[in-house]
Amino acid sequence: MEKSKVYFINLHTKNNDNLQKKLTRLMKHAGIDTIDFSKKFTAIKIHFGEPGNLAYLRPNYAKTVADMVTSLGGRPFLTDCNTLYVGGRKNALDHIESAYVNGFSPFSTGCHILIADGLKGTDDILVPVENGEYVKEAKIGRAIMDADIIISLTHFKGHEATGFGGTLKNLGMGCGSRAGKMEMHSAGKPHVEAEDCIGCGACSRICAHEAAVVKDKKASIDHNKCVGCGRCIGVCPQDAVKAASDESNDILNRKIAEYAKAVVDGRPSFHISLVIDVSPYCDCHGENDIPIVPDVGMFASFDPVALDTACADAVNAQPPIAGSLLAKSTDHSHDHFHAVSPDTNWKSAVEHGVKIGLGNSEYELIEVK
Repeated sequence: MEKSKVYFINLHTKNNDNLQKKLTRLMKHAGIDTIDFSKKFTAIKIHFGEPGNLAYLRPNYAKTVADMVTSLGGRPFLTDCNTLYVGGRKNALDHIESAYVNGFSPFSTGCHILIADGLKGTDDILVPVENGEYVKEAKIGRAIMDADIIISLTHFKGHEATGFGGTLKNLGMGCGSRAGKMEMHSAGKPHVEAEDCIGCGACSRICAHEAAVVKDKKASIDHNKCVGCGRCIGVCPQDAVKAASDESNDILNRKIAEYAKAVVDGRPSFHISLVIDVSPYCDCHGENDIPIVPDVGMFASFDPVALDTACADAVNAQPPIAGSLLAKSTDHSHDHFHAVSPDTNWKSAVEHGVKIGLGNSEYELIEVK
């Protein structure tokens, strides 16, 4: 198989130049203008950052990508799906408010924000996964699948379950609805924590299989009837319905790769990853630790697997930052992500992505000046 092309530009600037101009050059050299954007709805998948976390990508980068799409005749919008866990992005209203708090708005980015899986995270589409071993039909946010073109704009960082959060995770986990996220995280089915339940019956009303039942003002879920769709999680006003969250990290990574394939198959896609502020844990945290390595640069490719591989290699080639969690680790294997989160194996996502035809882990790195 021919190596995939991954384009890279460093972060050095001088007079009459800046990082936004460099990102524009990177996208052009990587071939974004070979996509026909004319009047096409273009989803720019980004993580808006959990309130309290300051490692997420600045909205200036989103504006640069949106401006590029607009200049090529497209109709861009920024998007993400609601979170499975309780936080500032568990429903569309909180999610958009969190985006505004973190600086994302139509005025700062030049395009609108759409939360792809709707108000409560239940607005999804079942998308077949070609060659899927763990997922036959991925549950993807409707607005993402309604788009004609998908662009991922990723903050590359560490992750406590997947090793790192890169393009595959941004596309796979990030584009899954709340039910989709439950499917990726869980081998089992949801349950109700009785102490949080108020017996409102919202779970029972939305369940198409009569699995959720309220008795004595407390809900419970019959796993013999439950099909694991996760809609009860989305509608519970008390967050009393919980996912099992019992899937192994390797299978979690493979499911993420399969969800990513569902998102990109059958339409143009382009992927950008910024290896800056490489925090040890996900931007879903309401805080961020100091970066584990120095800032590296910006990468772009049509191949999400090659892009993740190139970014991982670039991080692993960097020295640890003094005082960081990486510097404190006793693991000297030169796999920085495993050193920070020993229970993870990021290669399982990359290897599975290659296996199912999502992309190629062999790449040619092309530096843009």
